[in-house]
Amino acid sequence: MSDQRIAYTLFNASEGYESIKQMAMWCKAMLTAGHRVEISAKKQTRSLAQNSMMWSCLTDLSKQVDWYGNKLTPDDWKHVLSSTLKKQRAVPGIDGGFVVVGLSTSAMTIAEMTELIELAHAFGTQKDVKWSKTSLGRDRVDAETGEILEAA
Repeated sequence: MSDQRIAYTLFNASEGYESIKQMAMWCKAMLTAGHRVEISAKKQTRSLAQNSMMWSCLTDLSKQVDWYGNKLTPDDWKHVLSSTLKKQRAVPGIDGGFVVVGLSTSAMTIAEMTELIELAHAFGTQKDVKWSKTSLGRDRVDAETGEILEAA
């Protein structure tokens, strides 16, 4: 029972209050049973739909854009775009070259991932990228949360 976990995804204040009450009761039971409890709260990170759309965009870029005489991998493009978005810095690598340091996309919020996808689209459009069907769908964005919705 000590490895039991409870998690909530909250969407509004009234849900939040009820969920916190339930969590408090669970914590009390765990503590009474002699277990330690860890509690954390954070903004929700990117959605699975956003992650899929991002990788589709990165793949389109890797297939169609020549970057200073190089073909970059989707992972390379992820680093280029996320470092541009977050104004990250490059530091010398241990064995030469440079390494970009900063935020990973898995830690991005839904809003940050929306910005990254918009940056990919804007950059790719400037480079005449022909977007695949899975890289499109900007008309399927939830106006309130910024989350990219699954295709209907």
